[in-house]
Amino acid sequence: MELLVWIGAGISVVGLIGIVWSIFAVASARKAGLDDDALRARMSRILPINIGALLLSILGLLLVLVGVILT
Repeated sequence: MELLVWIGAGISVVGLIGIVWSIFAVASARKAGLDDDALRARMSRILPINIGALLLSILGLLLVLVGVILT
């Protein structure tokens, strides 16, 4: 079950990297000085990546929890 903990930690790290990327992508989009429609279009492309990264992070943490409980 130790392997499950490490796999979960790796998945969580990938999710965290995706969340950090989303933060930087949104910050650069806001600094670009785009008009409202262009900003909304860019945000609509970033949002699914952000939600997917959050889901990966949650699933990784659940794997860690299951691995710790079963160990």
